[in-house]
Amino acid sequence: MARYALTDIHGCSSTLRAMVTQQLRLRKDDELYILGDLVNKGPDSKGVIDYIIHLQKQHFQVKCLRGNHDQMLLHAARIGESALKLTQEEKEMLFSNFGIKDITHLPDRYFNFLGSLPFYLELPDYFMVHAGFDFKQESIFKDTDAMMNIRNYKVDWPKLSFKPLLHGHTPTALHAIKKAVAHKEPQVNLDAGCVYYKNAAFGNLVALDLDSFQLYIQTNVDRPYPNGRK
Repeated sequence: MARYALTDIHGCSSTLRAMVTQQLRLRKDDELYILGDLVNKGPDSKGVIDYIIHLQKQHFQVKCLRGNHDQMLLHAARIGESALKLTQEEKEMLFSNFGIKDITHLPDRYFNFLGSLPFYLELPDYFMVHAGFDFKQESIFKDTDAMMNIRNYKVDWPKLSFKPLLHGHTPTALHAIKKAVAHKEPQVNLDAGCVYYKNAAFGNLVALDLDSFQLYIQTNVDRPYPNGRK
């Protein structure tokens, strides 16, 4: 059994499939943790969720967390397009992808899936979250907004029982991720900016083996699509 973590797919469904089938060669007794931002910006948010649901129905051990873009899509489905903080091209791509003209018509299958996602996970040997925790607070596990959105924080390790922290949210150059993994740093940001294929430093989906600390790298294969730049 192997355990893997990856994050920030952002609608790049073909890249996710390539990672799972060609890089990880995922087996049903493996565990795959996806740390949020499944949707928005890329070309196939619907396909990302469909593929994850398919894997789960086939009894693959895939668990997902909620990221700020997953929350944004949920919020927009409730109150309307004003909640979508995306470019016009990204909005049009999203609507076309789901086959809708009004975001409040997001099909229940996707709304319910995103609404079921937890904000963080604690394993016996790791904490996982989309963005991080607000360590200035006495109870870091109550602020779900921070878990999806916080940046530039300093980890208070006793509050995590000195367990390593894996997260995403902030696109990071591949060389910096490789360095963090090589040095087995206790905090690793796995967001390699998969959706931003027009930026030389980004455009990769990475997955970390939680036990061997091997890093798997899958170049974005969903390109081309509008924008694609950070």
